[in-house]
Amino acid sequence: MADHITSKLNPDSHLILDQPLLRLPFELLRKNFKVAHLNVEKESTALKSTLRETANASLNANASPDDVLKNVDSMIARMRGLKRKLTACSEEENRLHQQSQSRIRHLGELYGMQSLDDVKYEEWSRTRLDRLLVDYLLRYGYKESAAELAQEKGIGELVDVETFVQMSRISESLRGGRVTEALAWCNENKKDLRRMESKLEFTLRFQQYIEMIRTQDEQKLLNAISHAKKYLLPFKDTFPGEIQQVYGLLAFPPGVGPDPYAELYSDSRWSDLSNLFMHTHNSLLSLPPVPLLHIALSAGLSALKTPSCHSLHTPSSTASICPICSTELNDLARPLPYAHHTNSHVDNDLKLLPNGCAYGKGRLEEYARKAGLETGWYKDLRSGEVYRCEEATTVYIT
Repeated sequence: MADHITSKLNPDSHLILDQPLLRLPFELLRKNFKVAHLNVEKESTALKSTLRETANASLNANASPDDVLKNVDSMIARMRGLKRKLTACSEEENRLHQQSQSRIRHLGELYGMQSLDDVKYEEWSRTRLDRLLVDYLLRYGYKESAAELAQEKGIGELVDVETFVQMSRISESLRGGRVTEALAWCNENKKDLRRMESKLEFTLRFQQYIEMIRTQDEQKLLNAISHAKKYLLPFKDTFPGEIQQVYGLLAFPPGVGPDPYAELYSDSRWSDLSNLFMHTHNSLLSLPPVPLLHIALSAGLSALKTPSCHSLHTPSSTASICPICSTELNDLARPLPYAHHTNSHVDNDLKLLPNGCAYGKGRLEEYARKAGLETGWYKDLRSGEVYRCEEATTVYIT
């Protein structure tokens, strides 16, 4: 009965880890709709204004027919441009819908499996492992390897190569000292970033201001003041502490001034900007801040971890049995919480042998009897070592 319960498949528990698989296409669909809606509003407003001018000009006897025709040509050109943009949005929407259907179909396969021992579940698990590996590679910048792995395994619609490639490109540009691409991304997602109360755009503008001050060129200093008035002062109520640094930085050129201002000229700020962008990008698209492979591995390690796994007195023989005690995973599992078991699987009336191994009294007696030992002796079930019963200590679970 216990084995049946252990091997029973619970699809809902798998969906906890695989939430980003469905949430990301939804977020991208929502973003794509906003882009299409914004284009329609922008072009329709301009079209109505031009149409009104054209109508008034056509009623004016002094108006030139050429001007009216130019306005008509302008409206036609605008509509053609809008059509191209909406066509691109439509193609993107169809791609995302197809991607979502593939992912729903992939997750739906779980509900046709009853047990973890099912051959279909093993195949499904291998596909999920491939997905986790692609996600890991993308997050750490191995774009080519991730794309080749996805293509080789045929899981292109189950991973988000394009999304992470775009994020990686912007992140690398920030590490290279360029903010243009990141600011363009902020402009595309301005409303969502404002709703999140993100400080990414302000930090990017602040870095532009710092670079102008760094030159100590008179014209650049004047440009920096204009830049601060236009882009930084609107955030004075949101980030008052940083605005004070904006004011004070004019008085402290590079290499002069207290630490808070000297740190603003540090090259490490570009790396911090890159990390801030990736964190903001993941939050905006409902992506976890760490690779899914780390989450899955941490959950598995935590489910197995016990206090004895990191005990200095753990026998070396257990390392070949327990993954946590292995040299490869012991350090990785150290900061994780211990397993929480609602049902105990420990034998009753435990006896601790001198070699550090503990077994139930009934199992030890049965094993000793089968081994042909005399009464009053215990035999270790793993190592085969023999001890007197008086040498075993009774263990109480607390």
